[in-house]
Amino acid sequence: MAWNLAMILLNPCLILIDHGHFQYNCISLGLTLGAVAAIFSKHELVACALFSLALNHKQMSLYFAPAFFGHLFGKCLKHENPFLRVLKLGLVVLGTFLLIWWPYLYSVNSVLEVLSRLAPFERGIYEDYVANFWCTSSILIKWKRLFTTQSLKLFSFVATMLALLPSMLQQIRAPSDKGFLYAMLNSSFSFYLFSFQVHEKSILLPLLPASLLVLEEPLLFKWLTYFGLFSMFPLLCRDQLILPYIALVVLFVLIYHSPTAKRDSRQRDIPSGWKAFVMAFLLMCTFIFHIIYLVLKPPKKYPYLFEAMIMLLCCSQFVVLVAYTNMKQWKLSTSTGIENEKKVQ
Repeated sequence: MAWNLAMILLNPCLILIDHGHFQYNCISLGLTLGAVAAIFSKHELVACALFSLALNHKQMSLYFAPAFFGHLFGKCLKHENPFLRVLKLGLVVLGTFLLIWWPYLYSVNSVLEVLSRLAPFERGIYEDYVANFWCTSSILIKWKRLFTTQSLKLFSFVATMLALLPSMLQQIRAPSDKGFLYAMLNSSFSFYLFSFQVHEKSILLPLLPASLLVLEEPLLFKWLTYFGLFSMFPLLCRDQLILPYIALVVLFVLIYHSPTAKRDSRQRDIPSGWKAFVMAFLLMCTFIFHIIYLVLKPPKKYPYLFEAMIMLLCCSQFVVLVAYTNMKQWKLSTSTGIENEKKVQ
């Protein structure tokens, strides 16, 4: 438990963004974590209030909304009185939103002004080099030149919904605690990869459920943490955080591989055969890219060449991880169905 807590609190991505880039995501992530704990302890009304607070603190918490909706709605459908249960949850959400938005409800214009700040569509579908689908594919398809902002909003909405729908439906069909964490991971990854105007720091959202699954998926957590951190490397270099970056990577590796962490349940963390070779090759590529980015200057014709290389490598790993976690979540449906049958008998 202490090792798991250290993995959550000492995550290098969170520390560098919140205390180096000064974004303070720990508040909304902490409220979301409280909502997860409330769901696990069967306090769904408290969970709705806490997640509503997280959503109002940072709109990025919307990345988790499909997972919360799917899990809670799936539980309501299995309740003796589904309508009453949904009504209670809905009233808690509406009450929390009303309480927070009360200072802005004196006029329609004030509400619209706040909403316009929450959705800065004028910045375009991507701004910096972030390791998601739109920015990665822009090397071949110039999205900003070929399509209008309205078209890109529609494309990103459809792509995001198609990506998150399977995990949300799985939780409506067979809600479970473990499945809920996978749904949070898949939902947040879907938003990160396909939604409109994603920032590099948004990788912190998939990292939250991944850290809660670390005992179940240690290799996934380590791989996501490393490549999530690497995807933010150009941003952290601009903030002059290279020394803290190196120090926190070393600290993370030392804590992750500490003797306390070496238990039988985590032996799957050690890959073998061709998997070990591929992973070693990818790690070597990241090491080389670090050196290239710090030492060499890009060609004048392609000033963002090195950022594009880092983005391509990281995005490829995120796609592999989200495909794996979606398959893993749907495999839980079979085991959950068997457990439910045993309980009925």
